[in-house]
Amino acid sequence: MANALYDALFAPHAGSEAPFLHLVDGNTITYADFLAQAARMAHALVAAGLTPGDRLAAQVEKSPQALALYAACAQAGVIFLPLNTGYTGDELRYFVENSGARMLVCDPARTGTLAPVAEANGAKLLTLDAAGQGTLADAAQAMPGEFTTVARAPEDLAAFLYTSGTTGRSKGAMLSHANLLSNARTLAEIWRFSAQDVLLHALPIFHTHGLFVATNVILAVGGSMIFLPKFDLDTVIERMPEATTMMGVPTFYTRLLDDPRLTRDLAGHMRLFVSGSAPLLAETHIRFEERTGHRILERYGMTETNMNTSNPYDGERRPGTVGLPLPGVEVKVTDPDTGATLPQGEVGQVEVRGPNVFQGYWQMPEKTAAELREDGFFITGDLGCLDEDGYLQIVGRGKDLIISGGFNIYPKEIELVIDDQPGVLESAVIGVPHPDFGETPVAVIVPEPSARPDLDAIAEAASTALARFKQPRAYRTIDELPRNTMGKVQKNILRDRYKDMFTAG
Repeated sequence: MANALYDALFAPHAGSEAPFLHLVDGNTITYADFLAQAARMAHALVAAGLTPGDRLAAQVEKSPQALALYAACAQAGVIFLPLNTGYTGDELRYFVENSGARMLVCDPARTGTLAPVAEANGAKLLTLDAAGQGTLADAAQAMPGEFTTVARAPEDLAAFLYTSGTTGRSKGAMLSHANLLSNARTLAEIWRFSAQDVLLHALPIFHTHGLFVATNVILAVGGSMIFLPKFDLDTVIERMPEATTMMGVPTFYTRLLDDPRLTRDLAGHMRLFVSGSAPLLAETHIRFEERTGHRILERYGMTETNMNTSNPYDGERRPGTVGLPLPGVEVKVTDPDTGATLPQGEVGQVEVRGPNVFQGYWQMPEKTAAELREDGFFITGDLGCLDEDGYLQIVGRGKDLIISGGFNIYPKEIELVIDDQPGVLESAVIGVPHPDFGETPVAVIVPEPSARPDLDAIAEAASTALARFKQPRAYRTIDELPRNTMGKVQKNILRDRYKDMFTAG
């Protein structure tokens, strides 16, 4: 039996001296060197006791070695669980416990916090820092540069990605080899990627966008990446003339537009700019085209499905839409109450079906049954409509999910922290438009009678309990939350009230 993901994305490059990663220091890592490093890591994982189907949780900084860990997991048949580097120890405890991870890889600086987490869950703890050093690297160094690839079928699981749930509990989306492979091949084809492409990669690799979209597409065609540790404006501008393509979140493009160095000449070597993970303002589309001559290609995806739709490579890229369904993917808009398909132009819940759709939520059969229909359609929780030409427009999220800078934030998790603070009767966290992040969380607080909550102290508590990207950017107090006749908080009213906080003027 073959290994579906590894055989398709990695194995074809064995022995290739073609460049794979162009690093910020000017060095280049070839495909052959990268795969040898991955093989050594795969040996280290097996030597540490991991077997096919085991879960490996990784909270590590972006580096070539961190990317090699993904390849090593694929080759050894281990299920890879990348975790946001901003997650706190409390958040990590849940992910390790829920996933049943047999190994946790973290930055050496976090061992004091995470060693008890690993020990409590029977997971082995190894380290890997931003320079690619640590106990995992040490264990791999002495290993052979070749590894016998473990057989995995297309339906076997390749990765877990955790996403927010309606109760505030994160859900482990199970993604198979076939899920990841189908999306990589489709995107490489429709976005016209080839071995000649050089992708400017400034995205994190703990997220589906940077790992399973950007990286997998390049692997699928044998191209190369300018592999930046993070988005740094000066570095992106400096390296752009060497690239042909770039994938980013709206924040990347708004920051580029704020710099006079972004010109037609600078972008003259580029053939494609892609944006996703958060809504791109129509104004950003227009300004970017005026400055560079390029129309940003916006697409739509999510943790559970990778990409679902895309504006066309050739043809009209419509601002305010996320384009057309990908080949092999079906998109429909349905009535949230009945599930009936709605007529064109009517707003309803967006549902998708295709080879990209995940296998369900780990150890959550009821949640899986509620969101993944028996006929294969996944209820995304997004609200949208299809226009007369089949372009999808996302108009809101039925789950009140906030997407800030490409990261999913569920308000309930933040509200639980705020409600526990002195002087707080209740709270509501909403997403409001933000020119840099697409949207950002704002906390609306109702004080207890005669109380005056200390907003600075509440913000400090949130900074301790929550990853930075989840922390509200502003706090407001209000006498009472708006409710409907059933007692449900009407967050739409709050969103409307505070919608201009960061965009006015």
